[in-house]
Amino acid sequence: MPTQEKQQNSPQVRDFEPYTISKGEEYMSEPMRSHFIGILNKWKQQLMVEVDRTVDHMKDEAANFPDPADRASQEEEFNLELRARDRERKLIKKIDKTLGLIKDEEYGWCESCGVEIGIRRLEARPTADLCIDCKTLAEIKERQVGK
Repeated sequence: MPTQEKQQNSPQVRDFEPYTISKGEEYMSEPMRSHFIGILNKWKQQLMVEVDRTVDHMKDEAANFPDPADRASQEEEFNLELRARDRERKLIKKIDKTLGLIKDEEYGWCESCGVEIGIRRLEARPTADLCIDCKTLAEIKERQVGK
């Protein structure tokens, strides 16, 4: 896969204008929530396009190769694509959950400690539900437990 295509199919939305906070603007104001709704919807749309592309590719490329090695190669390629799409399917569910949090005006605060997650962190990972400190602690605990 060419480098340019890999960048295009990145599992993260990159082409958006960073949010500029107005003087005196409250955290997670309506314009801020609208900004994240736009990012999440665009990201979800990109993922859905990838799902459609995979289905089309698998239909177009499906062949019954007489050579077992060729068949195995094709099956492995399809298996890798399906695993990637499964991860993206889970990500779409997480995006939908995040859109629900925005609708309920519960988006942007750490689920663990309740502090603001922060605009830049949310732009980097719009589905983040932990502040950077809690996420770091969770990762340290995960490494110690060995999950």
